[in-house]
Amino acid sequence: MITRGRVEALFGLEHPIVQGPFGGGLSTVRLAAAVSEAGGLGSFGAHILEPEQITKLVAELKAATDRPFAVNLWVPQAGETEPAELAAHIDRLRPYYEELGVPAPGPVLPPSPSFAEQVEALVEAAPPVISFVMGIPSPEVLAEAGRRGIRTIGTATTVDEAVAVEAAGMDAVVASGSDAGGHRGAFLRLVDESLVGTFSLVPQVADAVTIPVIAAGGIADGRGVAAALVLGADGVQIGTGFLATDESGASAVHKRALHGPDARTTVLTRLFSGRLARGIPNRFVRELRPYEDAVPPYPIQNALMLPIRRAAAERGLPDLVNLWSGQAAPLTTPRSARDYLEALVADAARTLGHT
Repeated sequence: MITRGRVEALFGLEHPIVQGPFGGGLSTVRLAAAVSEAGGLGSFGAHILEPEQITKLVAELKAATDRPFAVNLWVPQAGETEPAELAAHIDRLRPYYEELGVPAPGPVLPPSPSFAEQVEALVEAAPPVISFVMGIPSPEVLAEAGRRGIRTIGTATTVDEAVAVEAAGMDAVVASGSDAGGHRGAFLRLVDESLVGTFSLVPQVADAVTIPVIAAGGIADGRGVAAALVLGADGVQIGTGFLATDESGASAVHKRALHGPDARTTVLTRLFSGRLARGIPNRFVRELRPYEDAVPPYPIQNALMLPIRRAAAERGLPDLVNLWSGQAAPLTTPRSARDYLEALVADAARTLGHT
């Protein structure tokens, strides 16, 4: 066994392992259900879904597993680009639209889903757990979730953010180190000032809060799980390792990259979405690197990149797709989510001398 007890008791789990929630179509009901059925906490990233889609999603998850699972939302952050600026951003990407033979977006981008409507639909659907990243929802949202018996998880990239999560009344906090793949969730300071490595962040957060701490970032095998527990975490959240499993929604080209030698190198980039995120560098990242500080913020850059990312993924072109990855991807191997979770537990137990 690998247990400190608090995460399992809080969420009703067999193992203190949370599957990281993936946005942008990378999450699947099949993956979340497989992790939950294996005794962990399966998760689904819902930040791009409309409210009615969230209602349907929770129903599908409840039908797929009677075990606890989590649904994740992004708390919105301010950021707008004036329409007059949009043409220049489109022109910068025009060679890639033309290379892929896809139309460039029009001058007016479709609106993003309303967070207020998303979270209202999610609380109404009442999943066992709701997790948040990029900030802290309103007291009213947290109070209503608590009234319905929904557990809540906040995400922190610094000690100050973890303290804020606890002060807001959330049930647990994910201490997300800069080693983690995908988007950085900083919300109290600039993201560039909130890049703390996982194994520096975890013990500081464990000392600063009383709610359960879930370590995330750069954890992909049993040794990482054991290390996080020794440093004071009550559990771990693993993203890239589960993204690489059979059940995830990652494209074939993305999974090949995670299991290949290119995953030994990752970079933080704003180029794919307008928010800083960690992934495997490719031709697109290298060619557009001079414009890192010029691209518009999320969700504008995200919308401009959507046709490029989709077409590249469909055609198996690794040089033009976002290959989100944490720094421990080379420790993963192709396998099912259940096999991966069971290996994590067994290897961590051996490392801790519990077998």
